[in-house]
Parts: sequence; structure tokens; C-alpha cells
Amino acid sequence: MPYTPRYRMHRPPWWPENQPWPPSRGRFRHNPFFRRFGCFFGLLNLIGLAFFILLVALILRTFGPVDLTALLKWVIPIGLGALVLIAVIAALSVRSLRRFSAPLDALHEAAERVARGDYSAQVEEKGLPEVRSLARAFNDMAARLHQADEQRRNLLADTTHELLTPLTVIQGNLEGMLDGVYPADEANLRGLMDETNVLSRLLEDLRTLALAESGALQLRKEPVDLLPYLNEVTGVFQSQAAAAGVSLTVNVAEHLPPLEIDPSRMRQVLSNLLANDLRYSPAGGKISLTCAIEGNHVLIAVQDDGPGIPDADLEHVFERFYKSADSGGMGLGLAIAKQLVEAHGGSITAENAPGRGTIFRILLPMTS
Repeated sequence: MPYTPRYRMHRPPWWPENQPWPPSRGRFRHNPFFRRFGCFFGLLNLIGLAFFILLVALILRTFGPVDLTALLKWVIPIGLGALVLIAVIAALSVRSLRRFSAPLDALHEAAERVARGDYSAQVEEKGLPEVRSLARAFNDMAARLHQADEQRRNLLADTTHELLTPLTVIQGNLEGMLDGVYPADEANLRGLMDETNVLSRLLEDLRTLALAESGALQLRKEPVDLLPYLNEVTGVFQSQAAAAGVSLTVNVAEHLPPLEIDPSRMRQVLSNLLANDLRYSPAGGKISLTCAIEGNHVLIAVQDDGPGIPDADLEHVFERFYKSADSGGMGLGLAIAKQLVEAHGGSITAENAPGRGTIFRILLPMTS
């Protein structure tokens, strides 16, 4: 077993927390590149010296006995000049290689930090264009990993909260019924049923997202006449819209052919958009759902005249688990909507309407 000095066995209390212990033993401890390059350069010099000696010997053998004094007058300057030239070339090569390898050393160290779970690692983008491009790609990768790790942590916290809330209500009410505090009547049982529906919806959202992202989601497509279909979807929200003082209208272009879609999955998409619009629309506001032909696609647009989406959140609204500061839930609704639309071969985008409000545009192909 190799001997380890006592001062390297335990981390001193004064050592900075963000610095590794034990410290590295040198600048090139983990990278023997320059040691190998030095050996290669030394070997190259020996080979060059051998060729030079052979060349001199060949000259002497060809021209016979020569005046050594006269020979040395030009051999020595040539030899010294060759050594100086080789030294200069070696120095320039080492400088160039150091410029190339220094960013790679930093990249290697940052990669080790990421491998240990430190996704905040970033490297300076310097060096050759190819190395800068590699560093830029690494920084983007590390930033995405850092964001994904934060989203995972937030998901655990949000999922725990969202699932514990109805479970706590169910457990408390059942304990109250068993203890005789609450009667096991229809009103209390209906409240428990509502809480179980909340749990079922949360779990179904997680299951749908997992199936869609893995490509295992199966669609049951059928020809759908859009006018009665969209009227049916919005009809579920008419009473809620009327209670909030919001008008909900549907406008479908004439002569629109039936569309091959999974009506259940597309209803889930549109219901999510309409629920969000109702949540943020002010009293006296308007929500419109329009449908028209755009090229080889059918465009379904859902627009409201609410406050709109902040610019900082607009580009992230379809990311899973992403939530704005004033939103509830787990941030899965729009991520699921995007996956379901893309499973139909379409696309969905969001933008703030000129003046006020938000527009969600869904493009679906007219042929499956």
C-alpha cells in the first residue's frame, strides 16, 4: 500500500470548501501530454543527430580524406543553426499546442465536475475555433443538465405537494368518519370522490406525458367534423365562462373537410388551453376559438384578451414542469398538449397578441 502523508489524509478546517482535497500535485498531473511530447521531441532530435552524423560520414567517404579544419568551419555553423532552428520550431509548437490543450484541460476538469454531479460547471470559450465551438457545446449541455436537475428537484417537491394535498383530505375525512366525527353520508362521500378524481387526473397526466415522450402513445384516429366537435368541446366550459363574465365563441370556416384526429386526445389539448384562458381572462373578456385551412393544414387558434404571457416565460411554456410564478399545478398541461399535437404530426405555438392577450396556434395535417 503506497504511503500517504498525514497532512493529505484529512481535509484541514481552513481549506476552502469549493476546492478539492487533496490538492493536485502539479499543473500537468492528470495530463501527460507535454511529457510525451518532450519524449517525442528528444527522440526526434536523436534521430536527426544520427542522420546528420551519417550524412557527414557519407560525405567523408565519398570525397575521401578532407581537411577536418575546413570541414568543421561549415559543419559546426550548420549544426548549430539546425539546432537553433529546431529549438525555435519546438518552442512555437509547444506554444501552439499549449494554446490548443489549455482549453481542453479546462474542459476535461469541467467534465469531471459534471460527472460528479456538479452541473454548474462552465468553461471559458477560448482557443481555436473548433475548441471554442466544443466549449460552447459543453456549456450548453451543462446548462441543460443543470436546468433538468432543478426541474427534477422541483418535480419531486411539486408532485409530493400535489399528491399529499388530496391524500391528506381523504385520510382526514375517513378518520373522522371512523371516529364518528363526520357522518358517512352522500355529501362527505362525494367530497372524497372529488379528491380521488384529483389524484387520478394527476397520475393520468404523468402517465400520458411518459407515454408521449417515449413514443409509446397510441392514437385512435377517426374522421371528425370540426364544427360540432369544437362546439361540444367548448360547451363544457360555457357555464364556467358565463359565471366568470367571459364570452366563449367558436368560428369555423365553411367547407372544412373532416379531420383525422384522436378526438379524446385533441379534446384534452383544447380543454387545457380553454381552462388556462378562463383562469386568466378578466370579467367582460372574450375567448375565441377559430378554425380555418392554411395550406395543407388545418389551423385551430385559441385566443383570449387577458394579460398575456410574460416574455421571460413565453419561450418555456411548453417545457415540462415549467411554471410561471402565479401558476398552479405541476406545469404539465402545456407540455402534454405539445406532445399530443406532435403525435398527430402537427405543431403548436404560443405568442402574445398585439395589444393584449395570448394566441395558441395548432396546425394539424389534413391527411394522416
